[in-house]
Amino acid sequence: MAKQERAIRTRRAIVEAAGAVFDEHGYTSTTIAMVLERAQVTKGALYFHFASKEALAQAVLNEQVPFGVVPPQPCKLQEIVDMTFVVACRLLDNALLRGSVRLAVDQETPAGVDHGEPFRQWTQALTELLELAGRRGELLPTVKPAETVDLLVGTFTGVQLMSRALTDRADLGDRLAVMWAHILPSIAVPGLLPGLDARADRGARVLASPEQRVAS
Repeated sequence: MAKQERAIRTRRAIVEAAGAVFDEHGYTSTTIAMVLERAQVTKGALYFHFASKEALAQAVLNEQVPFGVVPPQPCKLQEIVDMTFVVACRLLDNALLRGSVRLAVDQETPAGVDHGEPFRQWTQALTELLELAGRRGELLPTVKPAETVDLLVGTFTGVQLMSRALTDRADLGDRLAVMWAHILPSIAVPGLLPGLDARADRGARVLASPEQRVAS
């Protein structure tokens, strides 16, 4: 059991180190030697878990969606809003998440790495929530969940990239508040709008809640 726990910790250390290095240097400029130095593990330990740099990059990409876990809300639209703000907050200080996001949009990521996987995972998770919101009467009858989620995922991606380029994501919460101010009136029933919280500091408040600590 102790050996298994050490293996789990070692794998996690490698993935977190790789996320940081991919974030700083991109896929092409990242080397296994950089990851080994950051993780402080042996080459044998790394290759025990990951056969190649491509496999390591895929592992980093697959870590992205769990960073959006938030406490369940009675209003599923609020839950979706919370996910975007929590991811935005975590992008400020989590190198693994930042590395995963960079790999997902990095055009130099090779064909052997499926950098579209996080987008598919986000789309599936958010579509399920939005369909549930529709069944609960939260959505306008014209809303098509799959199309709305595609728009939402694409818009969030662009907003965070622009925020990164201009302010190193310091204004990402403000930009998300503007995004939701435009999107929510076009999908939510009017009576729901006054109760939805999409203020710029929403992510910080969710992360500070006791319910979030339990959810994480």
